[in-house]
Amino acid sequence: MTTVKDVLAYIETLAPGYMKESWDNVGLLCGDPNCPVHKILVALDPFESVCYEAHDLEADLIVTHHPLIFQPLKSITTQTAVGRSILFLCEKGISAINAHTNLDCAPGGVNDTLASRLGLQEVAVVEPGGVDANGESWGLLRTGIWDGTLADFLTHVKQALGAPALRYCDGGKPVHQVAVGGGACAGELMAAWRAGCDTFVTADVRYNQFWDAADLGMNLIDAGHFYTENPVCAVLAEKLRAAFPEIQVIESEKHGDCMKFFL
Repeated sequence: MTTVKDVLAYIETLAPGYMKESWDNVGLLCGDPNCPVHKILVALDPFESVCYEAHDLEADLIVTHHPLIFQPLKSITTQTAVGRSILFLCEKGISAINAHTNLDCAPGGVNDTLASRLGLQEVAVVEPGGVDANGESWGLLRTGIWDGTLADFLTHVKQALGAPALRYCDGGKPVHQVAVGGGACAGELMAAWRAGCDTFVTADVRYNQFWDAADLGMNLIDAGHFYTENPVCAVLAEKLRAAFPEIQVIESEKHGDCMKFFL
């Protein structure tokens, strides 16, 4: 019988806890580690809609990238979305596991998946944090090669990620050496520049960061937090299916980006 603890142990082989940022919250955040698991729902976020979806599907476990509990909680009530989600999961006996910044940094994780989805060649880790048990380098950003004009690359990124729109800064250069950092990695702009990149694909870019990129002569593309990270869910689901063939693993169909664009 596979338990929540077994699934957690496997996920920690994919994204070891030592790869996470010190401020992060990862692992089993809700539930009993000894509960049996027959069905898993994989999603980017453990939002209320995903919790209800898990119950509707009779899933025993939610596995997400973002944590159910991120900031310290002083209370758990129905007055907040997080509180309602926790209470609902507890009531229904559904556990919640997440791998966040450790999955960002891990080989085969968020940013390797993003690099693959964008078709980058000669992919490497930018400023590695070390090597894992298999001798593979790990770290936050990835870099790779994609040759073409910025206009062509923007079209490619939008289509490859299914993003409804992109925000970008034209650094005045064609695209060749590309850095990628899914989610809120815009603060790693200088790391991408030090790596010799002319283009950086990320999300959650602030106004001044676009100007910083322009000053550096770098192309900076904000493809959206959801769209740059969500591709890893399919990869994670497939790995869970291979590791636990007796368990049904389902990707969420209810979760999407709440941010819309008025065009």
